[in-house]
Amino acid sequence: MIKNGHHTSNEQGIESGAKQGDLACSPEKRKRSVRVWCDGCYDMVHYGHSNQLRQAKAMGDYLIVGVHTDEEISKHKGPPVFTQAERYKMVRAIKWVDEIVEGAPYVTTLDTLDKYNSDFCVHGDDITLTVDGKDTYAEVKREGRYRECRRTQGVSTTDLVGRMLLMTKTHHSNIDNSDYQQHTDNFGKGPKGHSPWTGVSQFLQTSQKIIQFASGKEAQPGDTIIYVAGAFDLFHIGHVDFLETVYKQAERPYVIVGLHFDQEVNRYKGKNYPIMNIHERTLSVLACRYVSEVVIGAPYAVGKDLLDHFKVDLVCHGKTEVFPDRDTADPYAEPKKRGIFRTVDSGNGLTTDDIVQRIIKNRLLFEARNQKKEAKEIAVYEAMKSQAEGEQAGDTAQAAQ
Repeated sequence: MIKNGHHTSNEQGIESGAKQGDLACSPEKRKRSVRVWCDGCYDMVHYGHSNQLRQAKAMGDYLIVGVHTDEEISKHKGPPVFTQAERYKMVRAIKWVDEIVEGAPYVTTLDTLDKYNSDFCVHGDDITLTVDGKDTYAEVKREGRYRECRRTQGVSTTDLVGRMLLMTKTHHSNIDNSDYQQHTDNFGKGPKGHSPWTGVSQFLQTSQKIIQFASGKEAQPGDTIIYVAGAFDLFHIGHVDFLETVYKQAERPYVIVGLHFDQEVNRYKGKNYPIMNIHERTLSVLACRYVSEVVIGAPYAVGKDLLDHFKVDLVCHGKTEVFPDRDTADPYAEPKKRGIFRTVDSGNGLTTDDIVQRIIKNRLLFEARNQKKEAKEIAVYEAMKSQAEGEQAGDTAQAAQ
C-alpha cells in the first residue's frame, strides 16, 4: 500500500544534477515564488517524464511546462505517437505541474522564460537538438538560466516501443535477449553506433524512488474513499480521463488504485501484456494528480477484506470488459452486493492495445525518427569529445613549457 500526494518545494536537490549552491536562493528571492520552466514533446508520457518534472518542481515553487505542437515535433524529430491535445492533457495530469503552455516553441529562449516570468528552465542530463543539430537550450545555458536534473534510468520511448514490438511475456526483463536487442537496435540505433543519450538500460526499483513519488496523505473524516483496480499499463490518456471521472464522483474524493501483479495482468490480457512491470506501473500511477493511494499487487477479486480494510465507500469500473476471476466468479460481486459498485463512462475508449497498434502501424516511421535523432546526437557528442581532447592537449602543452 502506497500513499500518494503532492510534494512540497523543500525537496530541493533530490536526484538533481545541479549543485546545492545553484539550487539555493537568496533570502530576497525566497520572499517570492520561484518559477521554474520545463518544456518538451512529452510524447508517450512515462514515469521518466514525471520524475524530471518532480525534480524540476523541487528546485522552485511553481512549475510551468511548455508542450510542443505536433507540427514542431514533426519538423525537428519526426511524427509523435500522441496528438498534441492528448499530450497537453497527459502533462496537466502530472501532480507536480502547476501550469502548462500549449504550443511552446521548440527552441527555448530568454524571451520565452521572460514571457512566463520564469527564473530558469530545467532539463535532463541528455541533449535536445533542432533539425539542424543545434542545442535547443544554448541561449539559456549561455545566460546562466539553465539547471539540469538526472535522466531516469531504465525507461525511454525507445525501450517501450521495443517491448511493444516484442511478443513475449517476459519482455520487460529480457534486456539481454537477442530478439529484444534487435528490436531496440532497429528503433534506436543509427548507422554509426549508439548515442550516449539514446538507448536502453535496466530499470531498478528502489524504496527511495517510491518515497519520492508518494508523500503519504491520509484519508480525512468526510472523504469519500473510492476504489478502482486494473493493470493501468502504459499509463495513458484513457487512464487519465477515467481517473478524472472517478475523482469527480464525490465532493471530497480519496481515490485508491489497486494494481494487479504482472502474472495476473497477463492471465486476463494475454499476448505480451503488461508492457510495463508492476514497479513501473506503480510510479506511473503515483504521478497522477487524481490518485491518493496505490495498492501494489491488489487481489483481482474486490472482496470483503479489502473493502473493510480501506473502508471503501464506492467501487468504480470503466466501460471496458470485466474479465472473470480464475474461478469464473465476478470480481466485483461483493461491492455489487453492498450496493457500492458504479460503472463510469469517461467518454474516452482509448486502450493500451490501441496504443500498441499505433506503434506497430507506424513502426517504420518511428524507427526512422529515432535513427535520425541518434545520428544528430552522435555528431554533437563526437564534436564535444574532440573539443575536450583539444583543450586537454593544449593544457598539457602549456604545463610542459
